[in-house]
Amino acid sequence: MKIEVLTLFPEIIEPVVSSSIVGRARENGILKIDLINIRDHTCDKHKKVDDYPFGGGAGMLLMADPVFKALESIDAHEKRIVYMSPKGRLLDREMAESFSAESEFVILCGHYEGIDQRIIDHWRIEEVSIGDYILTGGELPAMVLIDSVARLLPDVLGSSDSHNEESIYSGLLEYPHYTKPRVYEGLAVPDVLVSGNHRMIHLWQFEESLRITRARRPDLFNKYLESEKNLTKDEIKILERIVAGLDNEK
Repeated sequence: MKIEVLTLFPEIIEPVVSSSIVGRARENGILKIDLINIRDHTCDKHKKVDDYPFGGGAGMLLMADPVFKALESIDAHEKRIVYMSPKGRLLDREMAESFSAESEFVILCGHYEGIDQRIIDHWRIEEVSIGDYILTGGELPAMVLIDSVARLLPDVLGSSDSHNEESIYSGLLEYPHYTKPRVYEGLAVPDVLVSGNHRMIHLWQFEESLRITRARRPDLFNKYLESEKNLTKDEIKILERIVAGLDNEK
């Protein structure tokens, strides 16, 4: 897969995409990430890329011309282009999977107060948000999108099942995890996890995921209840007990 990122600050992104899992994916040729500096495509001798908005308002906007030229330089006319914006559709599993199926796509990082609307209109750009909050630029959201997509690519994670078992993707939040030592500061690992009984371990993990999801993300819990699930008899009993507990609390 090839991802091209248009940004004013490639130096922010490069260290992150060169490290850890994404960095190894680049080294192994699974993922190619090109960073395009928008300032390199301005005709202004001072490398100016922004100006005040028509109609007034606070802040500055990225001008159309340097962004147009940057997109033209990578022949983006037929490519899927996404602009990281708080006005966009919220990034979720379905969207990440749709991007992971692409052979290449382009990410545009805004800055200041945003970008000239004509960029979005002319290039038919998708707007994507990572949450209902405002950041100083699109670089951090771009890195979130890259990471969420990269881990879905074949051979990027150690196990092909890892991303399906993760929090959210399974439909539930993850159960607690523990490692050595077995007792630390008087706090012990639950006995079931060191019992060697894999069936009981699985049921404990399932029940903990249900409890945590119910408490922290009732929206996900209700969605899980409504979904089609292929549960064992033991899992059904646990789920019914958790639901009964929820009903008693009302």
